[in-house]
Parts: sequence; C-alpha cells; structure tokens
Amino acid sequence: MFGAVVGLPAHVLLVHAVVVLVPLTAVAAVGCAVFPPLRRRFGVLLPLLAAVSLVLVPVTTQAGEWLEGRVPASVEVQVHTRLGDGLLPWVAGLFMVSAGVWFAYRLPASPLADGQARRRGGPALRIVLIVLAVVMAVGSVAQTYRIGESGARAAWQGRFTSNATVHAGGDD
Repeated sequence: MFGAVVGLPAHVLLVHAVVVLVPLTAVAAVGCAVFPPLRRRFGVLLPLLAAVSLVLVPVTTQAGEWLEGRVPASVEVQVHTRLGDGLLPWVAGLFMVSAGVWFAYRLPASPLADGQARRRGGPALRIVLIVLAVVMAVGSVAQTYRIGESGARAAWQGRFTSNATVHAGGDD
C-alpha cells in the first residue's frame, strides 16, 4: 500500500512525523493532566493531536513493512521490526488518556467539570488521570526512542566512516 514518495521510501518520511508527534502528545497529555490552565488552552487539540499520532503509527508500520521487503535481511532490521510492532498499544493508551483528560473536564456530570465545586471523587479522579498520563507518556516515548535507535542502527551501522571525505570543489 505504501511505497516511495518523491524517490524515498514513505517509511523514512513518516517516521519523522511519529518521532515528533508522539513525544509532543506525551508532553501535552501530562501537562494537561497536571495543569488545568494548560488543559483549557489546549482544549480539543489534545485528543486531536493524540488521534493523529495514533493514526500515524500503523500507517508508518505498514510503510515499514513495505520497506522491509526491499532491504537486505539482517538482525538489526528484525529487531527494529519487532520493536516497531510494540508502539501501537502505547500510543493507543496515550490517546485514551488524552481523550479521558479532555472528557473528564468537559462532561457536566464529571467531578472535574469546569465551573463545578469540588465534587466527591474529583481529587481521586485527577490523581488517576495524572498517573495514567505519566505512565502512557513515559511508555510511548521510551518505545519511540527504542524503535528509532534500532532503526538508525539498521540503516547506518557499518555504512559510514569516521574520517571525513574531501569532495572536489567543496569547503567542508
């Protein structure tokens, strides 16, 4: 389904969106769970950002599977592929927490609803949302890092030299 875009494998391009948006969503989710003024400023942007991140993960994985069939098999590629398959559950959890943070403050029946006096259960719900946001944020960012590091190893290990090459006519 996903091939090349402008001569580059789509996976190479999509990875950059995931590497930026997943950590950004993680920071936003924790920030909005901890700081209500930030949550008000973000509004519906928090669950939308999380939804975009969630959609990009399987799209990027699919593009990676296309690319996997077009590069030499190696242990590094296998490790990267295995790790890549583990990101979706973390980002799905991050989406659910982000949506939960947004809904908990938006729904009139919620003990955290804006304009409501401290309702019974409000502080406990807030603590649960904060803990879940931190867990999902740390897990999704850590998994994104592990996948990216393994992908860099698969793409670059043994393919460059530490000595600079002088190019004709260049002032590198």
